[in-house]
Amino acid sequence: SFSSDEVIRKRLLIDGDGAGDDRRINLLVKSFIKWCNSGSQEEGYFQYQRMLSTLSQCEFSMGKTLLVYDMNLREMENYEKIYKDIENSIAAAHEKISECKKQILQAKRIRKNRQEYDALAKVIQQHPDRHETLKQLEALGKELQHLSHIKENVEDKLELRRKQFHVLLSTIHELQQTLENDEKLSEAEESQETQMETETKQ
Repeated sequence: SFSSDEVIRKRLLIDGDGAGDDRRINLLVKSFIKWCNSGSQEEGYFQYQRMLSTLSQCEFSMGKTLLVYDMNLREMENYEKIYKDIENSIAAAHEKISECKKQILQAKRIRKNRQEYDALAKVIQQHPDRHETLKQLEALGKELQHLSHIKENVEDKLELRRKQFHVLLSTIHELQQTLENDEKLSEAEESQETQMETETKQ
């Protein structure tokens, strides 16, 4: 004997989507048996009409099932199209995200370059411009040249004074020698005079 679970499972398999197909089939079989065993023409005609009605219901249920099946196929195609559209949208979104990342990196590089440029500009602004620097260098060059001429003149004067001082020292030395010689001659003359006076007194 079948258990209640097996009976329910078989009924669900036969019934399909639960529209009562198994009941209609059983009713059709019973009507066919009654039609075969009908005793009168009236009862046979009634069973015949009942079988036609049951067949119409089965055909209607079959048509409904086919329509549902076709609708499901169209829905599947629609879902596949939507799925492909979603995949394309996701791929486009990934490309857009990648492009945005590149733009962000480029913007960061530009910002970094601008910051470095601003920092260099501030440093440059703290120093005089090239034209002003060249003017200052030219002025310093002229001043250095002037000082160099002054130095040469001073050195020439010092050399002249050194030579004059040397001549003066030489002259002083000669004068000193002359004075010493004159003093020696005077002493010698005085000595001779003294000697002569002594000899005269004797």
